[in-house]
Amino acid sequence: MLNEFKKFAMKGNVVDMAVGIIIGGAFSTIVKSFVADIIMPPIGLLLGGVDFTDMFVVLRAGVENPGPYVALADAQAAGAVTVNYGLFITNTISFLIVAFAVFWLVKGMNSLRTKEEPAPVTTKTCEFCATSIPLAAKRCPACTSELPS
Repeated sequence: MLNEFKKFAMKGNVVDMAVGIIIGGAFSTIVKSFVADIIMPPIGLLLGGVDFTDMFVVLRAGVENPGPYVALADAQAAGAVTVNYGLFITNTISFLIVAFAVFWLVKGMNSLRTKEEPAPVTTKTCEFCATSIPLAAKRCPACTSELPS
């Protein structure tokens, strides 16, 4: 069983997938930082100084501190139950950026692939018996019909 697992784990596509997951995790960290630290602050500023991370609705106040809560961290520290729609907006923008980047990556990879030339035609079909025969054949080997030039 250990040998089978070793064979499976060392296949090229499994290793490629593992590398892809690791790179994807690192890329995800970069995108999250890009969205949270570069994209969202100007958007929040344009919308009147709104901080998307602090956009939430309190469903039930916390036991220790009944509120009101200025920031999401305060509500979570008090044990309040919240709907964090600001974080959802941030994560949606992050997803769209990742999807757009992956789209362009795949598009670029597809353009780098070499276009395969079609294989040269080496056979033709006998018009009498529909058998595939070499182009230079004068007579069909299957039905022995004489073929036109």
